[in-house]
Amino acid sequence: MRAVECVVTVPTFRRPQQLLETLHSIAAQRTARRFAVIVMENEAEKREGAAAAAPRFEDGTFSGLVIIAHQRGNCHAYNAGWETALAEFPGFRYLAVIDDDEIASPDWLENLCRTAEALDADIVGGPQAPVFAAPEHAHLARHPVFAPHYDTTGPVAALYSSGNLMVSRDVLEAMPRPFLDLKFNFMGGGDSDFLSRAAQKGYRLAWCAEAVTNEIVPARRVKADWIRARALRNGVISTLVEKKKRAGQRFGTLRVFAKSLALLGLSPLRGLRRLAATGSLSTAMYPVYVGLGRVLAEFGYANEQYREPEKN
Repeated sequence: MRAVECVVTVPTFRRPQQLLETLHSIAAQRTARRFAVIVMENEAEKREGAAAAAPRFEDGTFSGLVIIAHQRGNCHAYNAGWETALAEFPGFRYLAVIDDDEIASPDWLENLCRTAEALDADIVGGPQAPVFAAPEHAHLARHPVFAPHYDTTGPVAALYSSGNLMVSRDVLEAMPRPFLDLKFNFMGGGDSDFLSRAAQKGYRLAWCAEAVTNEIVPARRVKADWIRARALRNGVISTLVEKKKRAGQRFGTLRVFAKSLALLGLSPLRGLRRLAATGSLSTAMYPVYVGLGRVLAEFGYANEQYREPEKN
């Protein structure tokens, strides 16, 4: 039997039906590469995702395994899945990540792999195209909270999300444990920090515009307060990640704070430009909230959106 070349990890929390849809989209991948799936159930009590998925692994519908990440939180789930991949599939070459609210396009996995090979990249990210329930929210696809970071395939200086990601085995073996820093456990951003640290180590990053996943956006995430909270959170994460990046540098902390103040000061001008270009007040306010979040992080503010999952 051929060795598993790719491991696809899927963290899940209280989305059993969406998890099954995600898994079916993975099973339908058009690729000759042998791959296995690891589901990381992060609801240790009811375990609805595990209960829904386990029978499909047992009957051979899906290939791989389901594990329980007993300690709640985004980072715990990822760390458990990645450690399990290294332990259970010693020959794999790539580890891919997709969330349980995403549907993979048919060539998603193959496109990630081919981009890694063509560009000699160690880590490859792809777009999470938002899918809104109501047509009147379609314009939000261009909002910075939902829009992909890049438009075209090629090498990039930074990646920010693990929602659609491929990481080479070499990176995982070299990075310190835990992979994702637990300080980001209920805030998010552990992935952004991991990717920043990997880039600092010299690993090559790339973007694959063709490796699309469709992200199901629940109704609560189109509300103004959720979008505002996400923008503030992004600012907080930006400061925390940059502080870690500059740790040990002379005046590193001061430089981060000065940058945060500068970004906040310039944010109204940047917002006006966005307003003129898009006509959207929400889009225009994004840099203002990010700048505010960056400065608030300097005083200990942390927007832990994942602490109350029903509100996220």
